[in-house]
Amino acid sequence: MFSAFTNSLKIPELRSRIFYTLGLLFVARVGAHIPVPGLDPGPLQRFFADQTLAGADSAAGSMIGLYNMFTGGALVKGAICALGIMPYISASIIFQLMAAVVPSLARLQQEGDVGRQKITQYTRYATVLICIVQAVLLIFTLQNPGSLFTGYDANTYGNIIIISDFWFMLTGVIFITAGTLLLMWLGEQITQRGIGNGVSLLITVGIIADIPGAIAALRDLFFGPIGVNKLGIHHAVLMIGLFVLVTMGIVMVVQGQRKIPVQYAKRVVGNKVMGGQSSFLPLKVNYSGVMPVIFASAILMFPQQILSQLGAKIGWSWMVEFAQELLRGNWIYYSIMSFLILFFSYFWVSVMFKPIQIADDLKKYGGYVPGVRPGEPTAKFLDFIMTRLTLAGAIFLTIIAVMPDVLLFEFNVPQRVAIFFGGTGMLITVGVVLDTMRQVETFLLQRHYDGFLKKGRIRARNPGVASAVGDAADMKTVGKLWLVLGIIFLVGLLAWIKNSWHTWF
Repeated sequence: MFSAFTNSLKIPELRSRIFYTLGLLFVARVGAHIPVPGLDPGPLQRFFADQTLAGADSAAGSMIGLYNMFTGGALVKGAICALGIMPYISASIIFQLMAAVVPSLARLQQEGDVGRQKITQYTRYATVLICIVQAVLLIFTLQNPGSLFTGYDANTYGNIIIISDFWFMLTGVIFITAGTLLLMWLGEQITQRGIGNGVSLLITVGIIADIPGAIAALRDLFFGPIGVNKLGIHHAVLMIGLFVLVTMGIVMVVQGQRKIPVQYAKRVVGNKVMGGQSSFLPLKVNYSGVMPVIFASAILMFPQQILSQLGAKIGWSWMVEFAQELLRGNWIYYSIMSFLILFFSYFWVSVMFKPIQIADDLKKYGGYVPGVRPGEPTAKFLDFIMTRLTLAGAIFLTIIAVMPDVLLFEFNVPQRVAIFFGGTGMLITVGVVLDTMRQVETFLLQRHYDGFLKKGRIRARNPGVASAVGDAADMKTVGKLWLVLGIIFLVGLLAWIKNSWHTWF
C-alpha cells in the first residue's frame, strides 16, 4: 500500500494531477478564512462557542451545525465562502430529480456529452439563483441575529455588521455568491484536470479541517484540568475499537454490491459469433448514498424552530414542549428521523433506479438473468432485489446517523470528537476517499504498477475513470500555481506570527 503512494509520484500525469488537486484545495481553504468586507466574525464565533459549551441540543447549534460542517467552518467565520458548495449540490440534485420526471431533460441526458453539457449549464444558472436567495436570507439573519439565534444579545456579543445595512446587503450578496461560484469552478477543474470528484473533495476537506480542533478536544477529554471528570485508558481502547468498527462498516456498505448474473445469447453477425459471455449486474446496497440522511436532517431543522416560535407567540405551552422533543437527544426526534431516512431511501431509489429500462436494455442486447424470463419478469425481479437491498441500506444509514448522538448524549463525548464516529460527515469522507483511491489505482494499473491492494474490491473497480476525465495540467503550470500559493502561505504565516507575538511574549 505504501509503495502505491510512491509509485503515484513516478507517473508524470498522475503526479501533475495530485499536486494540481492539492493546490486548488488550498485555494478553497483560503476562501473559507477570508471574511466578507463589512462583517466582524468575532461576535458570531463567540456566540456559537458559548452555545457549544451550553450544550449541543441548543436550537442554534442544531440549526446550522450541519451546514457549517459542510462549509468547513466558513459559515461561522463569516467568510466569502460562507455558503460553501451546497448551492451547487442543491441545484444538481434538483436537476437529477427533474430529469426523472421531465421528458425534455430526460432526452438531454440521453444525448451524450452535448446533452450533459446543457444540463451542466442549466445547473450553473440555478446555482447563481440559489446563491442570491440564500445570501439575502443569510445577510438578513446577520443583521438581526436575535430573530433566529435564540439568546443572541448585541450588547453582550457586539454587532456583526459594522457598515450600513443597505451597502452590506449589496456587496455581501456579490461577495458570497462569487465565493460559491469560485468553489464551483474549483470543483469542476479538479474533476477535469485533477484527481477525484472535485465537489466531493471540497466537502471532505471542509469536514476534516476540524481534525486539529477534535484532537484538542480529545486531549482535554483524557488530560483535562484537575477536578474535571476524565476518561481512562479502557475508554480510549473502546473509542479506538469503535472508530475502527464504524469505519469498516461504512467501507463494507459503501462497497457492498449484490451481483446479479447476466448471460448473453450467441449471435451470428457476418462471419463472427457475438455474445455467449457471462457478466453480472452490480446493485449497490447503499444506492442512495448519503442523500437520505441529508434530507432527513434538513427537514427536521425547520419544524422545531417554527413550532417553538409559534407556540411562544400564541401562548400554547404544549406546542413549545413538543418543539423541544424535536431536538437531538429525544426519542421522538430519532423516531421521525428513522422514518424519514427510510422514506427518502426508497424515494431516491424509485426516482433514480429504472428496472424497466434496465430490463429492456438487457433484452435489446441479448442478455438475460438465468432463471428469469426477459422483459417484465426481469424488471420485477430487479425491483424485488433492490427493495430488500434498500431496506438494509436504510437501516445502516440510521445506525450511522445516530451513532455520534449516542456518544454525545450518553457518554458526554465532545461534539467535535463524536462527529468522527459516524454521521453524515463520516459517510461522505469514507466514500470520497474510496472513490479517489479507485481513480489513483486505475492510473497505476494502466502503467503496470501495483495498486493499493493486491487483492480486494478496489482493484479495477472502475476501469473507465482515467479516460472519463480531461487532460492533466503540465508541471510548469502546476509549478507556477504552487509558487503563488507558497507566497500566500508565507504572508499568512507572517501575519499569524505578528498577531500571536504579544501572546507569546
